[in-house]
Amino acid sequence: MIGSLRGRIFAKVPPQLTVEVGGIGYELEAPMSTFFHLPGLGAEVHLLTHLVVREDAHVLYGFGTEAERRLFRSLIKVSGVGPKIALALLSGISVADFYQCVHNEDISALTRVPGIGRKTAERLIVEMRDRLAAPEASPGAAAAGGAASAEAEAYDALVALGYRPAEATRLLKEAGPGTHSTEELIRRALQSAGRE
Repeated sequence: MIGSLRGRIFAKVPPQLTVEVGGIGYELEAPMSTFFHLPGLGAEVHLLTHLVVREDAHVLYGFGTEAERRLFRSLIKVSGVGPKIALALLSGISVADFYQCVHNEDISALTRVPGIGRKTAERLIVEMRDRLAAPEASPGAAAAGGAASAEAEAYDALVALGYRPAEATRLLKEAGPGTHSTEELIRRALQSAGRE
């Protein structure tokens, strides 16, 4: 898995760009939110990535922030939402605004994003509600400090271990208040789960 790239921008035509790393050009697709903050051609850039493997192609997606990549990864797990729709969502609405739409069940705001119909918007709200109950989902969390990112990383780890999003959120709340490292939060959450 390719987790990130650091190199020079060789070409960019939204939504595609090419980043040259050590003489190899990596073609990526990126949301407009990332494109708006890219430097000019020839400048160095660092992007977080996600690789989607299909029968007919391997497509690398690039993101300027961890919040964008995390939301993209959550979106493509929703039934009927593929990478193209996830990219359109990230291009048409900010991460914080998306969280707000799900929290407020604002279907009309989601349907204003090109390619998102009413049924898809309803499915997104229903399926993302539990996932966005996680600590990183609170509005403004992207601007928060290390505690929020430690909680977000711990949440992702618990989900990867097979806990449902709501369970992972509950276990992290039971881990106790205060600033803890990602490892400490995971350890406390697993201890809490073990006592049940």
